[in-house]
Formats: sequence, C-alpha cells, structure tokens
Amino acid sequence: MKTPGKDYIGVGVGALIFNEEGKILLALRGRKAKNERGKWEIPGGAVEFGETLEQAIMREVKEEMGIEIHVKQLLHVADHILEEEGQHWVSPTFICEIISGELGINEPEKCERLDWFSIEEADQLPLSLVTVQDINILKKIGHSKVLQIIKGVDHIQLPFA
Repeated sequence: MKTPGKDYIGVGVGALIFNEEGKILLALRGRKAKNERGKWEIPGGAVEFGETLEQAIMREVKEEMGIEIHVKQLLHVADHILEEEGQHWVSPTFICEIISGELGINEPEKCERLDWFSIEEADQLPLSLVTVQDINILKKIGHSKVLQIIKGVDHIQLPFA
C-alpha cells in the first residue's frame, strides 16, 4: 500500500483558530504523529480521497479535538517538504473559528498538549515547518486583519509575497 507524503505528494490541511484574546491554538505533536514529532503546530491532518479541503479540516479537528469549526478563509498554501523525513506535502492553511464543542485531546498518541499562544509566544516555540510559515504570514499581514475575518468581516484581501 502506498503512503501519502512518502510514496506520492500528500495533501494536508490546517486550521488557524483564534480565541477571544486573539491567541492561536497550537498542538504539540506526539510520538505517533506522521512527522515533525515534538513540534508545535496548528490543528490539521491529511485529506482523504473524495473530501474537499474544507471537509477534511472540519473532520480532522472534530476527530482530534472534539470541536466543530467554521472555515472562514484560505490564508495560504505551503510547500511542506521534509527532506530529513523523506516526506512531501502540499498544505493549505485556513482561518477558522470554533462554533461548538468542548476542546480536548481525543488522540493522545498524536497530540500531547493543546494550548493558546500569542504570536510572540508561538514564535519562541519549536514549530512545525507549516506553522512557521503561518506565523510569518500573520506577522507580515497583521494579526488584526486576520482577527477581522474571525469577527465577521467576510473576506479581506490578504497580501501574499
């Protein structure tokens, strides 16, 4: 059986979720995570055959953390190439909001901890490659623009470079 990310380019999705204080939700990758164990990352996972990107991120977050999210807007698409681990993924990150559920860890072997961090605090952590890119984009475009999306301004043109 062929393995996504190793035998062919895999597709993974991520959810950039903020709390009322403007902090982002990060998960510490556990010992049975597919890659980048021991690093902090935004919630996410692999897209299954026949799923849309939005369906995949909503499913992954519900399965892993017990919460339902609403996908607001695409932030960016990352090239997630992990040469040391022999993996290659394409990983879109979506700005999302929690709409229901109780946040928790449903797969402790894949996720050791969950916590909320300011952008400055997150920047000091050992982060996954995609999460580093997410944080850099947040710093570049301005945290407040992203929070406007969460608070109901439907779409904001995000500058990419």
